[in-house]
Amino acid sequence: MALEMKVPSPGESITEVEIAQWLVEDGDYVEKDQAVAEVDSDKATLELPAEASGIITLKAEEGDVVEVGQVVCLIDTEAAKPEGDDAKSKEEEKERQAKKEDKNSAKADAKTEKPSKSSTPSQKQDTYASGSPSPAAKKILDEKGISAKDVKGSGRDGRITKEDAVEAKASMGTPGPGKRGESKKKMSMFRRKLAERLVSAKNDTAMLTTFNEVDMSPIFALRKKYKEEFKDKHGVSLGFMSFFTLAVIRALEEYPAVNSMIDGDYQVSYDYKDISIAVSGPKGLTVPVIRNAENLSFRGVEAEVKRLALRARDGKITVDEMTGGTFTITNGGVFGSMLSTPIINPPQSAILGMHNIVERPIAIDGHVEIRPIMYVALSYDHRIIDGRESVGFLVAVKEALENPEELLMDNDVKKALEL
Repeated sequence: MALEMKVPSPGESITEVEIAQWLVEDGDYVEKDQAVAEVDSDKATLELPAEASGIITLKAEEGDVVEVGQVVCLIDTEAAKPEGDDAKSKEEEKERQAKKEDKNSAKADAKTEKPSKSSTPSQKQDTYASGSPSPAAKKILDEKGISAKDVKGSGRDGRITKEDAVEAKASMGTPGPGKRGESKKKMSMFRRKLAERLVSAKNDTAMLTTFNEVDMSPIFALRKKYKEEFKDKHGVSLGFMSFFTLAVIRALEEYPAVNSMIDGDYQVSYDYKDISIAVSGPKGLTVPVIRNAENLSFRGVEAEVKRLALRARDGKITVDEMTGGTFTITNGGVFGSMLSTPIINPPQSAILGMHNIVERPIAIDGHVEIRPIMYVALSYDHRIIDGRESVGFLVAVKEALENPEELLMDNDVKKALEL
């Protein structure tokens, strides 16, 4: 009996996917629930598990765009598992390894040094052929990537001297000694859709960015004092993301327009805070959502960030986990970014960009001190968020981060960290 495997629906509003990669070959025996393919939607990359055990027949090629519900492979469920599969695989691997070793051996033999044709001491010559470089000149030309035929020699019989080589310059149109190859591959559906969304965000919003700086000393002090106890108690690290998430929630309460979106001629505001966290995954940037982040503590935020980051890294994040979100936080600082203008994640109206932390001299009570400083950026849609609200929002985030004990922990650090 041949079981038809159809493309399942990855999520609401998704009608087609792309076969990114087959993980098995036509005619292979597959086990039930074994991942047989990776499929790209416009929102995520998902694995396609085998619905039964048997011999698989592929009905689509890598790169094909197929509709949800379309048959992409058949599984002969009555086919018996071939005997000796494991032994056969090991034998084939040995044969491949032996062939590889033979090939490498042949290459080594081909490179065996041939007998030298250099003259004996009695036959040694003190002159060089016309236009040939001296040994010192040849070394310099090789380092510059310049051919001897492109250099005019000034020595005896036109020989290229060391001075000629030093003064020689490569032609601007002459390729250097390095590789000049190129490769071309089709972008995944996920990457193509991401590109469309980014361009749309730039073209369809009145996007502006405002900046500020944050003295991270208070957070550094809290983490240094409590991070070990926090990790021992809760099994997760006390990172920066929980401080920033809770600071954002506080600022959204004060400036609700930043937690709004445009729907045609209407402005839709939300009384909940679903915070999207930009995470770098194997297929690119994904943005999983922390639902109702306003109800979470430091421990709750850190645990959820870790869970979503691991799922994104392992390629297991679902479309539902990335759908929605009312505000986004992205941290380019983990890659060393000092400052950037993050692009709004549509249909949201604002995004906060975190950056690297660098010790900088700043004025404190009339004196210069060295403090760990982070530049922060808020990109926002000026159609519904005014300058007063955008700047006020970012200042509120700054205030909370620079005074976390009072504004984020209600002057009770132990209780806030549940220690």
